[in-house]
Amino acid sequence: MGLSRAAAERWVGRWERQQQRYAVDREERFTVIADVVQHSTADRPHPLIVDLGCGPGSLTARLAERMPTAEIVAVDRDPLLLALARTRHAAAARYVEAVIGEPGWTDVLGLPGPLDAAVSTTALHCLTEESLRRTYQRLAALLRPGGVLVNADHFPPDDTQPARIAAHVGARRSERLRAFAHEDWESWWAATAEDPELAGVLAERHKSRQPAHRQDAGVGHNGLCLSRHIALLRQAGFAQAGPVWQFGDSHVLVAVRP
Repeated sequence: MGLSRAAAERWVGRWERQQQRYAVDREERFTVIADVVQHSTADRPHPLIVDLGCGPGSLTARLAERMPTAEIVAVDRDPLLLALARTRHAAAARYVEAVIGEPGWTDVLGLPGPLDAAVSTTALHCLTEESLRRTYQRLAALLRPGGVLVNADHFPPDDTQPARIAAHVGARRSERLRAFAHEDWESWWAATAEDPELAGVLAERHKSRQPAHRQDAGVGHNGLCLSRHIALLRQAGFAQAGPVWQFGDSHVLVAVRP
């Protein structure tokens, strides 16, 4: 039995709520990403965009709504999250299963030409530094001149930042917005195992040995601070790289292909 739209809507809705525990300004961050991409592709009638680590299509759907003429290729390694995205946000993108950073991962994307933008939100922190280096280099090669890479994520502070104060400010905002009233990452995944309608994609997930932790939970984070990401981007060939939005340790980092 295939995954019904009703089930996909239910699980994606729960996903959206639990993610607010980890990024209380998540909606604003999505808006900033869309602002950057829309501005950078204003002269492109049908911009080509890749969403890296798309999960169940949260950012993908918002970009498609803002930019209905864009062609979006959404990439993730998790069969369950991709199944939810394909069912809930079927028209938003073409979804591809691939492991970002592995050799040849961009070959399976079927890109029809140079990219106008590459975006990601709370996904690239799962890559090792060497894998991230290769990924940035590959994206620099795939983007057209003037194209942008937009990476929204939580970046650990370096030794020049008031880390404890920033953490306190973020925690207080989370309390005011009641972010911790929602279920957490582990609870969401545990609940999926109890839904018979997800049994097929969960079996596929277990067969492919996907880890039960990925985005936003702070598990498997490579620990790279913002300044290290900027250094890697410049080494990869991006002429400009820096944050355009920040709250606490959450940033929207933009790099421009020369």
